[in-house]
Amino acid sequence: MPPLRGHHQLLAISRLILDGTVIKTRIDKKATNISVLAAIGVRRDGQKVLLSLMNMGSESTAAWRQFINDLDARGLRKPEFVIVDGAPGLEAALIALWGNDLPIQRCTVHKHRNLLAHAPKRMHDELTEDYRDMIYAKTPEEIATRRKVFLRKWRLKCKAVADSLEEAGDKIFTFTRLPQSQWKSARTTNAIERLNEEFRRRVKTQTVLPCAETVPMLLWALMASGQIIMRKVDGWETLAQPVADATLDQAA
Repeated sequence: MPPLRGHHQLLAISRLILDGTVIKTRIDKKATNISVLAAIGVRRDGQKVLLSLMNMGSESTAAWRQFINDLDARGLRKPEFVIVDGAPGLEAALIALWGNDLPIQRCTVHKHRNLLAHAPKRMHDELTEDYRDMIYAKTPEEIATRRKVFLRKWRLKCKAVADSLEEAGDKIFTFTRLPQSQWKSARTTNAIERLNEEFRRRVKTQTVLPCAETVPMLLWALMASGQIIMRKVDGWETLAQPVADATLDQAA
C-alpha cells in the first residue's frame, strides 16, 4: 500500500519529526497491534504538516530506509533539523541518505523511559529528578555541567543508567544548537505522540477494521477532515535562524 500524503510542498520543510508507533485496534474481531511509521514536517512558518504514514510491520533499518527514501523520491530536501525516537535503524537510514552532518535530536522522553528501564523501581523518582534537572536546564553550559554530575553519580549508583545516557551521546542535546525559544518543541517527538493519542481517543477498542492498511488511512482521514488539527511549533518565529555548530561540552 502506498504511503498516505499531504497536498503541500515538501521543499518548504525545514524540520522533520520521525517516529514509529504501535496502535492497538481490532481487525477481524481480534485485538491487533499495528506498527505505523510517521513523518511530520515543520514549515518555515512553524506549521506542522503530516507528510507520510506507512504500515511497515516493524521499525527495522530496512523499513525506515524504505520510508525515508520514499520521502526523498517525492522531493523532500535535506531538512535542517531532525527529531527521532532513537531507533538505531532510523538514524542509520537518515545518515545513509543525508550524511553525518545532519543535525539529529534523540527524543528526550524516549530516552527517559529507556533510563528508567535500566534502574530499579525504587530509584525511579530520584533518576527522573536528576534527568529533568539536566534536560530542562536554562543554558547549554548548565546542561553540560549537570550532565557531568549525572554521569558521575549514576556510574556509581547504577552503571546501566549512565551507560544508556552515554549511548545516545550528543544527540540527546542537539536541541541546544537552536535558539532557546525552540528548545521545547525540538527536544521530543511529542507531535507524533499527540497525533496517536488523538487517534486512539476517536477509535475505540470495539471498532472493527477490515485490515491493517485501514489504520493509516483512517488516521489520515481524521487529519483531512479537520478532526485532528496540528498547531504551530513553539518558537517558530526563530526557525529561519541557522542551526549552530555543536558547542556543548560532552566530556565527563
